[in-house]
Amino acid sequence: MVIFGSGYGFENLASVKWMRDRVIHYWGDIDTHGFVILNQLRGFFPQATSLLMDSETLMEHQALWGVEPSPETGALKRLTADESVLYDQLRRDELGHQIRLEQEKIGFKWLVDALGKV
Repeated sequence: MVIFGSGYGFENLASVKWMRDRVIHYWGDIDTHGFVILNQLRGFFPQATSLLMDSETLMEHQALWGVEPSPETGALKRLTADESVLYDQLRRDELGHQIRLEQEKIGFKWLVDALGKV
């Protein structure tokens, strides 16, 4: 199952028992809120993995970066090591000021290629 960003509304899915046994790939914006949402999703479905929420995707789409108006800054406990590094870079403005790459701006070929690897 692939979930294309749905905001902070995972409480509605938490009671769906059949999802607990599914492989779940989450694709959200590459910004601090995207990682907070991924962290929240893993609170309900720890097996969820991120898709196209990595440094390579972010850097390859630099021309499409926008500004995240109100970044999150809190610590997140449910991210992988690589996700945590990128989240920290974003929340500390290490790559630029309030960077945001919206998922819908990522080329469709990137998505097809990523899905072919899972």
